[in-house]
Amino acid sequence: MALGGGVFLTQNKKIPGTYINFISAARASTNISDRGYAAMPLTLDWGPDGEVFTVEVADFQKESLKIFGYDYTAEQLKGLRDLFKNIKTLYAYKLNNNGVKASNTLGTAKYKGIRGNAITVKVEANVDDESKFNVTTLFDGIEVDVQVVSVITDLVVNDYVGEWKTSATLEASAGIPMTGGTNGEVTGTDYQTFLDKIESYSFNTLGCLSTESSIKDLFAQFTKRLRDDMGIKFQTVLYNQEADYEGVINVKNAVTDTGELESSAVYWVTGASAGCAVNKSNTNKKYDGDFTINVDYKQSQLEKAIEDGEFVFHKVGDEVHVLNDINSFTSFTKDKNEDFSMNQVIRVLDQIANDIAVLFNKQYIGKVQNNAAGRIAFWNDLVSYNKELERIQALENVKSDEIIVEKGNSKDSVVVTNPVTPVCAMAKLYMTVVVS
Repeated sequence: MALGGGVFLTQNKKIPGTYINFISAARASTNISDRGYAAMPLTLDWGPDGEVFTVEVADFQKESLKIFGYDYTAEQLKGLRDLFKNIKTLYAYKLNNNGVKASNTLGTAKYKGIRGNAITVKVEANVDDESKFNVTTLFDGIEVDVQVVSVITDLVVNDYVGEWKTSATLEASAGIPMTGGTNGEVTGTDYQTFLDKIESYSFNTLGCLSTESSIKDLFAQFTKRLRDDMGIKFQTVLYNQEADYEGVINVKNAVTDTGELESSAVYWVTGASAGCAVNKSNTNKKYDGDFTINVDYKQSQLEKAIEDGEFVFHKVGDEVHVLNDINSFTSFTKDKNEDFSMNQVIRVLDQIANDIAVLFNKQYIGKVQNNAAGRIAFWNDLVSYNKELERIQALENVKSDEIIVEKGNSKDSVVVTNPVTPVCAMAKLYMTVVVS
């Protein structure tokens, strides 16, 4: 579907685009924290069990075989490639922790999962010392570890073999494959365990691929609790979830690739949301991922999607683009208007909330007196921070005299008034061409 266009009577268009009227003229005779941190629970064939593990983008590109059990270019890593296109750090969690580790007569795989069945251990006599053996670990036929030892107790674990069976005897062998590795099943308890563990981490966006209503609601409620009750600001990306909340991004489009989860667009949206700078928008951003996304929507359906708070992709020529960078919030009120449905606005507000919390917690709590001098110092930091957001065009119209720091009702409390005007990227053009 093309971008919006045509003439306009009032400025009420839903679709980003250009709206142009032609008429005749009457002929005259302070530090801003980094973004790019995402968290996601995953069903994996290989990887650490029962813990949140950190993967940097360089690690994913160079060591995906060791971390996830597949080469970077493998089909099985399509989703993770989509995710890492826009982030620098992933806090990952393997949901299927009740599987079985593969094994053979010499050792046991480091992790549970079917990829342990790709491990083979080869034992050869050492050509330089007949009393020793070359013990080679192969993963999918690729040599990943070689050790020269006399007996099996001399072997040390590596990135693929987590335990050597010390009661075994080393004998020359062309290769002993590991077998019996299984993935295990995923339950709602596994998702809850992930949420319990991830609560102490700091990230910009949380993604969940589940298509089960109960799991999606669990993530939506988790997001509301942390945002509203604990002041921990992030957004969560879910598939087909009408949350009506600024903290939840509701992805509409299904993925049509055979054998892939229909919710797989969540990978890319999670990454794009986490990696989007505080002064940028994902509106009209090109989808550059590996999945085939269903974009068969009419213009009226796209307008309805925006009204319903759905994050939707659409066709622009031969490319797939984000229609509008919005979240699921639709219940607009006088106190909470449609600005809160714009993800760029939420990113600015969340950035301010998170950064000021870090500033106050680290530099002021228990360290600075709550007197005029102390409050002036805090005011100076607030002004500097707001001015920096204005400099990078995330805010506009910052007025120092409107930022107020006052003493609260108790001796140890301060009250801050900090009015802000977030800036949004251009999305609609209303143009009048005056022909004279």
